[in-house]
Amino acid sequence: MKNGEMKGNILLVITAVIWGAAFVAQSVSMDHIGAFTFQGVRSLIGSAVLVPVILALTSVKKKKGEYVKPGKKEKAQLWKAGIICGIILTVAANLQQAGIQYTTAGKAGFITALYIVVVPVLGLFMKKKVSLRIWMCVIMAMVGLYLLSMTDGFRLSLGDTLVLLCAIAFSFHIVVVDHYASIVDGVKLSCIQFLVCGVISSILMFIFEEPQIDGLMKAAVPILYAGVLSCGVAYTLQIVGQKYTRPTVASLLMSLESVFAVLAGMIILREIPTAREAIGCIVMFAAIIITQLPEKTKIKN
Repeated sequence: MKNGEMKGNILLVITAVIWGAAFVAQSVSMDHIGAFTFQGVRSLIGSAVLVPVILALTSVKKKKGEYVKPGKKEKAQLWKAGIICGIILTVAANLQQAGIQYTTAGKAGFITALYIVVVPVLGLFMKKKVSLRIWMCVIMAMVGLYLLSMTDGFRLSLGDTLVLLCAIAFSFHIVVVDHYASIVDGVKLSCIQFLVCGVISSILMFIFEEPQIDGLMKAAVPILYAGVLSCGVAYTLQIVGQKYTRPTVASLLMSLESVFAVLAGMIILREIPTAREAIGCIVMFAAIIITQLPEKTKIKN
């Protein structure tokens, strides 16, 4: 393994740790503020944190002579992409935040990670073939979800259901981001989508919730963690890390987010999974890993 690849792998593992621990921050914040309040403030902070990152990257490109000033068409395309991605992110993030009120941080982390299995299935609607291996992983994921969530008869709890819907929403978000990733600047796209999510969530906050300064102060640490580290720092580390790491390896390393969510829940919140839930986590994680393994290519004679 080359030094550059090792550097990339380490950065992506750090990213997964930050994202995994963010589930604990989200869970703790719900003791003091509502879901829309958390996502609104957190997303606006995340957008603000990415502004200096954009300026720094632009400065580096100018020094290297690689900077090209975007025209009106490029700017319009960037904002269109940011608004579309931001609306979908708003739906996904708020479903997740609402669901965390009624389930554990670890379970929320694993159920959210199902987007890695759902994304290939969504490809069917875009006339993309889905291999037998992916279908097997979908079945494995469903078995794991059953063991993890359906502990009281054949039904999902409210929290698990909301987080499952969040995973589906995140799947659509990934597909849309993938569409625009090669067309617009990734960091600028992320900054705008966080801004859109923050504005919409803040509007919903004033409609459905009664935000109080006291509650925001008590939830300040979780909000800052989620806004600065989860949105700003982790996203930047992901971009840098993926420059040195192969896509398949990057996906595998970032899927560790679900494992770190469970570990963070156990260490910080004392959320100890039962044997049944632990088996469910293992089955789901196996399905997630298998979906990311490279396909064997047939050698033509």
